[in-house]
Amino acid sequence: MTMTGTTTIDLSASAPRNIDPGHWHQSVGYARQACARVFRDGGSPAEAMTAFGVKADGRVDWSRAVELIAESMCARPARRVA
Repeated sequence: MTMTGTTTIDLSASAPRNIDPGHWHQSVGYARQACARVFRDGGSPAEAMTAFGVKADGRVDWSRAVELIAESMCARPARRVA
């Protein structure tokens, strides 16, 4: 018995153009999980962003915090020059 499934989800719909869609969606999943833990412990979106080293500019809601954390996870590390 074989199962074939189709999905109507476009994985590249919300991913920034310069980031691999698979990497983006995995990072969003991790960011959501991290934000959920901070929320459960009574923290704020700004505190969740601070935990990942992302600066919070003004008032940030949870959805924007997830996006910014995911972007920081997808950012390429800066190369060190000797």
